[in-house]
Amino acid sequence: MAEGWDEDGLRAVRGALHGPDGTALLAALRRGPMNEVLQLAGDGVAAAAALGLPGATQTAATFLGALRERGFRGDEELADVLRVSIGHAVNPVPCPLAVDLEMLAVLLEGDPAESGGWLDLSTGECWSTFTNELETGFEKADDPERWLSVPTLGSRDGYQDMELFIERLDDAALADRLRTAVRGRGAFRRFKDILARDERAWRLFHRLSDERQLGRARAWLAEEGYRPRLPFRGGG
Repeated sequence: MAEGWDEDGLRAVRGALHGPDGTALLAALRRGPMNEVLQLAGDGVAAAAALGLPGATQTAATFLGALRERGFRGDEELADVLRVSIGHAVNPVPCPLAVDLEMLAVLLEGDPAESGGWLDLSTGECWSTFTNELETGFEKADDPERWLSVPTLGSRDGYQDMELFIERLDDAALADRLRTAVRGRGAFRRFKDILARDERAWRLFHRLSDERQLGRARAWLAEEGYRPRLPFRGGG
């Protein structure tokens, strides 16, 4: 596996997604391999292309090619958004919702003790089932028009992320140790204990896992009839 993104580069991408337009995002994407941040940055690239920013259409085309080749869950849903942004499709995509896809992914498959919850369709906010109502002021009314239940998806997908990472490793010795680690109960803990001793491998695994979690969250959201709202001014 390639060296991939460092933390400074990822912070630059995330920060640019909250900026006034997509110019900073297009610049930040030059700091690492685009095919590792497709789900993370895809909506921002689509918004930049829709705004007609220089270079955005070419970047969107690069994303489309990478999504087609990768084929993770949720990649086709993102590809649909990108095709519309560059005028290659006119079919309507699901209803936009101002949701933080990373927060939604945590609800769907985070810590089993904290996963699951509610998505506020009026604001896009994600609320854990175990939210302390007195501390947050959160009150879930019995209103299906406003609240969408978010299930707990379990650990199977996370286990498959580990298996895929092991298959892609270019370090045969590390791959062998990890294959042994993921057998039987306690697989996640043993896997992470081994990765914690190798900073590069730890970083690469989390980049892969984060992308796949975002894709699964996007796919789940699309099944419910929604997609993340595009960032930047005039984002749809």
